[in-house]
Amino acid sequence: MNINAKIYIAGHRGLVGSALVRGLQDKGYQNILGKSHAELDLENYSATLNYIQSQQPEYVIIAAAKVGGIYANNTYPVDFLMSNLAVEMNVIRASYEVGVKRLIFLGSSCIYPKHAPQPISESALLTSELEPTNRPYALAKIAGIEMCWSYNRQYQTQYLAAMPTNLYGIGDNYHAENSHVLPALIRKIHQAKQHGQEKVTLWGTGKPRREFLFSDDLAHALIHLLELTKEDFTKLTDPEQCPLINIGCGKDVTIAELATTIAEVIGYEGDFDFDLSKPDGTFQKLLDVSKMESKGWAATTTLQQGVKLAYEDFLKNHATD
Repeated sequence: MNINAKIYIAGHRGLVGSALVRGLQDKGYQNILGKSHAELDLENYSATLNYIQSQQPEYVIIAAAKVGGIYANNTYPVDFLMSNLAVEMNVIRASYEVGVKRLIFLGSSCIYPKHAPQPISESALLTSELEPTNRPYALAKIAGIEMCWSYNRQYQTQYLAAMPTNLYGIGDNYHAENSHVLPALIRKIHQAKQHGQEKVTLWGTGKPRREFLFSDDLAHALIHLLELTKEDFTKLTDPEQCPLINIGCGKDVTIAELATTIAEVIGYEGDFDFDLSKPDGTFQKLLDVSKMESKGWAATTTLQQGVKLAYEDFLKNHATD
């Protein structure tokens, strides 16, 4: 990419989008475009098209999405389905209209079947049933993948779908009900320490395994993809194949192990118990990242390092006691 190329990040203030802005700025890119939700409603196609037409970006990354944990997905399935369908459809369609060179659509590892063989390869997509607790969100993301592939087949575009594993990092969502497991545990364990609680209750059995990727590592991976040679990027978006690539660290931990790591970083010395009335979700979601590694990228931030950085951000911007 030319250092002065226009790069539009849909969702530039979110967890992934803000990490992308930091990563691109660190590499010297000058023309990073973004609008907040208050400034631009990506669920409105006319507004989305007008903005992209006015800016004429060469590269687009769709990091905008409605996201949440098990509770939020179970409580607001219509919202998760409709909002994500609208955003991805509008940005992809508008990007085609203005002739964007390369587009990367961000999905989630929940697109894969509930009982997919581990580690999960890209070829597992649509091979069996999804996890019911986040099916509407997953289906919306699968539709986005299909949209990228359809445009590549029909219009010879270069649209790539990147599927990151569970993300966390600077600027995460620490809402008491709508956050994902890692930031939710940071908040809960921090409060337990502050209030002198002897125990912290975790949802489910604590046995499910999850892979976690620091958001700045994901940003570096996406920038690496955008900077691939024409030959390499063309291979990834070949119309004959689904333009899908996994991004993760290639390692997982149990929820109980995650809680222990967070407790060590925070300095909490209490115990954990488990609410067996709450759902575990999918037992394991470990991505096969060999395709991404073959392109010359691998994650570098350990879980301990990433949690420390995330907790420092939590203390600075989110802690209330």
